[in-house]
Amino acid sequence: MSGGVGPTCSDISLPNEDVQAHQSSHPDPLKPVPNPANPSKTRFLTLRQLNCLAVMIITAASGMVSPEDFAFVFFSVIYMYLLLKVAFPRKIPPRDSLVFDPRNKILRLYVTVGAIIGLYLPVAYIFEGILEGDKQGIQATAPHVFLLASQVFMEGVAFSDRFSIPVRVYVPVFYNTRRIFTLVDWLRSEFSKEYSGSARRLYVGRVLAVANMAFWCFNLFGFLLPVYLPKAFKMYYSESKVKD
Repeated sequence: MSGGVGPTCSDISLPNEDVQAHQSSHPDPLKPVPNPANPSKTRFLTLRQLNCLAVMIITAASGMVSPEDFAFVFFSVIYMYLLLKVAFPRKIPPRDSLVFDPRNKILRLYVTVGAIIGLYLPVAYIFEGILEGDKQGIQATAPHVFLLASQVFMEGVAFSDRFSIPVRVYVPVFYNTRRIFTLVDWLRSEFSKEYSGSARRLYVGRVLAVANMAFWCFNLFGFLLPVYLPKAFKMYYSESKVKD
């Protein structure tokens, strides 16, 4: 859940369990942070991506994902490659660089909280809704889960050594912005639905929708746009000047 920080520390991605602690100093704040998880061998699909792909397929097969969301994911793939070829070519290999150090404990905690609030709890809420027959609650939650799983999958693609740093930034910003609209629909549905089941589920759904709206709005407007985006672009253009 990368928030855009990377495959080992990102908006949806959980911290990489294979990261090995090692000591290194970086006096230059714009100097790329080496990826401690040996990047020399890049797998086509990680276990995390496969899990998210499974979530995408299941939610899509349920018929609760709109054609607009499918089109959004398809467009994001096309536009990502267009940015790489036209606007932000890979001038130097970014394989060994991350905008933020994945060993940062606060950032790792932030990512974990995002994964729990944004993915794990909504998935559990959907499964409980299937058991209790809360079709409206499932329909309102599914688009967010589908887009979030798609974001994690695409972040894994973007953080390969084929793409430049600005293209990496594009994925979490693009998806997080789109998901704000699905969260608005989820909130509206939770506070307007008439559910004859348990009152506990009604309150849990509302709290979960509010928590996701608060977290992802902060992620977009408090972290991605004012912090991550400027830092990533500054790193990209400073690397370009060094090469020139």
